[in-house]
Amino acid sequence: MCLGKTLLKLSDRCSPMAGTEMKNSGGKCLKDVHTVTEALKTLYRQKLLPLEKYYGFSDFHSSSLEDADFDNKPMILVVGQCSTGKTTFIRYLLEQGYPGSRVGPEPTTDSFTAIMHGEIEGIIHGNALTVDPTKPFRKLSPFGTTFLNRFQCVHLPNRVLESISIIDTPGILSVAKRKMSRGYDFPAVIHWFAEHVDRIILLCDAHKLEISDEFSRTIVALRGNEDKLRVVLNKADMVDSQELMRVYGALMWSLGKVFCTPEVLRVYIGSFWSCPMRMTENRKLFEQEEEDLFADIQNLPRNSALRKLNDLVKRARLVRAHAYIISSLKEEMPLVFCREKKKRDLIYDLPIIYSRIQQRHQISPGDFPDCVKMQEHLMSHNFKFKSLKPKLLAGLDELLNTDIAKLMPLLRQEEEAADQLLVQGGPFLGSHMGPFNARNPFHLSGSNGESDHVSDEEWVVSKDKSKYDEIFYNLSPHEGKLSGTKVKNWMMSTRLPSSVLGRIWKLADVDGDGKLDDEEFALAGHLIEVKLEGFGLPYELPAHLVPPSKRRRKNSGMESRDSD
Repeated sequence: MCLGKTLLKLSDRCSPMAGTEMKNSGGKCLKDVHTVTEALKTLYRQKLLPLEKYYGFSDFHSSSLEDADFDNKPMILVVGQCSTGKTTFIRYLLEQGYPGSRVGPEPTTDSFTAIMHGEIEGIIHGNALTVDPTKPFRKLSPFGTTFLNRFQCVHLPNRVLESISIIDTPGILSVAKRKMSRGYDFPAVIHWFAEHVDRIILLCDAHKLEISDEFSRTIVALRGNEDKLRVVLNKADMVDSQELMRVYGALMWSLGKVFCTPEVLRVYIGSFWSCPMRMTENRKLFEQEEEDLFADIQNLPRNSALRKLNDLVKRARLVRAHAYIISSLKEEMPLVFCREKKKRDLIYDLPIIYSRIQQRHQISPGDFPDCVKMQEHLMSHNFKFKSLKPKLLAGLDELLNTDIAKLMPLLRQEEEAADQLLVQGGPFLGSHMGPFNARNPFHLSGSNGESDHVSDEEWVVSKDKSKYDEIFYNLSPHEGKLSGTKVKNWMMSTRLPSSVLGRIWKLADVDGDGKLDDEEFALAGHLIEVKLEGFGLPYELPAHLVPPSKRRRKNSGMESRDSD
């Protein structure tokens, strides 16, 4: 069944009156949309947004949604204390730096940076971002000029960014710096991003497990989005197994005090950078943890529609609870006399009002906003509220009980056809089972044949080939080639991460036969030295690195085709 036919069913229930309302509101009828995202936008504009405006939802909670909030690519928010490796983690994902990024032991990232795909490299500053309708950042302007001066968007022509966007954040201040002021509400900004992103990566350092005041406030700001949160214990290669066990236990104990939940958080352990590991005794554990985390990230585009649907349902439940709270306060307020006294009494009795609404309308306590925060907002409000409007609430109930359920067949069809939406590029090169594949010694797929690069340039590896030949023949090649197992053992002695060594294997195995001859082995050694010197690896093998024998074979193949 095609996607359009599936959505046609959604409009079967539309009465003539409902159709008239849709037309008057300027929105589409559901029969005119063909994707889950379009359907969610239509439902939001027709049934949820009017209720938000009527009861002043944005005065107490998040601002209204725009088309860019539905259309944007999945976003990852990277959060952590100073020097926990946030920017280095992003470089590891992209396999390149971005304009303005710096790495060092001191706090180096002092801005919120949205790293997004663009054909031309460039930077857009915060004040311009908040007026760009194509970016999902227009609602950040209330945080003020001080914040906007510390916010920027970087466009980068990177393959990973074709599927996701990444938000780098300033380091959370440590205990020694907790009295310093940023000039804007940092936890509130983090909370805004947490509501709008698909995944939150909370980075912790194996040597910095203290929970500062700002770190605690930041974690509190993430509450309500625990399903998006992934905790990463970074730089774990700097401690041995015994210390790592103690560090892990201390981290879980510290986080448990702040999150205050009975569920145990999922913590990924590893060292997310492309430099050699300091201690390799836990290498296999780090590789498995990295594979799990990257598989989770790689599937974000496939699960994007489901995440948007879940967020819309969560928002709709909060809007419904908000509407009942506001209408109840309206009923209790006197028209003229003793309004201030009654206002104070109602704010004090808000927990009782919550309980009354829950019992009367059968609403789950989890749908209600935080009582203390709601009381804080009400203290500064004028209490000019609207009374209950059953027609708007009936539309919202229909959205929750009927419309969302009818979207599920379309959602499943989109998920089945979403294999091509997996994140590609960088450490995600490779294929359907996450970023790693067991076809070669380092779980990355080999080359799909000989290189298409043909060049008469001098091979740059020639000057060091005698050195690599000595190693090659000491490893006892069979019929002029080394098996993957023998090469793997030698390459792992460099202590580079397996994801990096896997890319080197992919580049060096030019003919894709799963073995290396003397030239391919020398090429692998050359690429390892390049990486150890701090340089990046190419996505494809450049012409000047193609071994001479592979060039001759390619050239002869081209000549035979010409003669045909």
